[in-house]
Amino acid sequence: MAQLCGAGRRHVGARVAALASAARFWSSGSSTESLQERQKRMMARGLPKQKVISGVKQIIVVASGKGGVGKSTTAVNLALGLAAYELRVGLLDADVYGPSIPRMMNLKGAPALTDRNLMIPLVNYGINCMSMGFLVEEAAPIVWRGLMVMSAIEKLLRQVDWGKLDYLVIDMPPGTGDVQLSISQNIPISGAIIVSTPQDIALLDALRAAKMFRKVSVPVLGIVQNMSVFQCPKCKHETHIFGAEGAKGLAAELELDVLGDIPLHVNIREMSDKGQPIIVSHPDSPETPDRSQQLSPPPVM
Repeated sequence: MAQLCGAGRRHVGARVAALASAARFWSSGSSTESLQERQKRMMARGLPKQKVISGVKQIIVVASGKGGVGKSTTAVNLALGLAAYELRVGLLDADVYGPSIPRMMNLKGAPALTDRNLMIPLVNYGINCMSMGFLVEEAAPIVWRGLMVMSAIEKLLRQVDWGKLDYLVIDMPPGTGDVQLSISQNIPISGAIIVSTPQDIALLDALRAAKMFRKVSVPVLGIVQNMSVFQCPKCKHETHIFGAEGAKGLAAELELDVLGDIPLHVNIREMSDKGQPIIVSHPDSPETPDRSQQLSPPPVM
C-alpha cells in the first residue's frame, strides 16, 4: 500500500485532533448541561407533538412483551370492568397483524361512516370498539410493511368517531416495536398496564415492555399476573404451571403494584372464544374479579 505523503498525513492528523478535541469538550464539565439532559433535549426535537383524541378523557394501554400471555383478554375485561362503574368506555385493537377484539367482543362487519367520513365504532356490551378485524376478513392475513401499519394505526386512532369517552383502552400488540413507539409518542397516554404470566421468559419480556414505556415517559400503572395457578376441577389441587409469584418479584424490582392475579381457568378461555367475556357472562364466578373489594372507581380527570 502506498504511503501517505506528508501533506496527507498532516491533514489526517488535523482531523483526528479535531475529533479528539470535540470529544473532550462534550465529555468535560465545561457545558452546563449534563450529558443525559443534552441527549433528552436533542431526542425531543425529532418527536411528533402529541395530539389528544377528540372526546377522549383518559387513555390506558394494555401491553406485554410477548404474545400468548392473555393481554387481549385482560384488555377486554378491563374495559368491561370500567364500564360497570357507568363510565363511557372505548376499546381499540391496535394489533393489526392479529386482531382479537372482534371475536372476543362478538362483533363483525364493516363500520359505517359519518358525514365527516369518520368510522363509527361497533358496539357490544356498551363498549365502543374499533379493530382492523372489522375491515378485513377474519382469516385474511395482513401482509404489510411497517409504513402501512403505521398509517392504519393513525386511521384507527383519529379517523374514528369515538364520541365522548371517559376511558379508551388500547389493546397493544406484543413487543416493543414501531406500533408501541408510535402510539406512545403521538397521543397522551394516562398509563400502561403490563400483562405477564409468572414464567421467567414472559417476565423478562414484560420487564422490557415496562422499561420501554418509562423511556418514552408513559406511567406504568402496575403488573397483571395472568395464568397464575391452575385448580383441578375434580380434586381441587392447585398447580402453578407457569411458576408462582413471578409478577410480584417483577413488580418489586420496578417498584410497582400487582394489579391482579388471574388464574388459568377453562371458563375464561371458553367465554373469550365465544365472545362472552367472563366479567359479563359469569360475574359471580370465583375467577371473576370482585368489584365489592375495590375501594372506589377509578378517577376520571
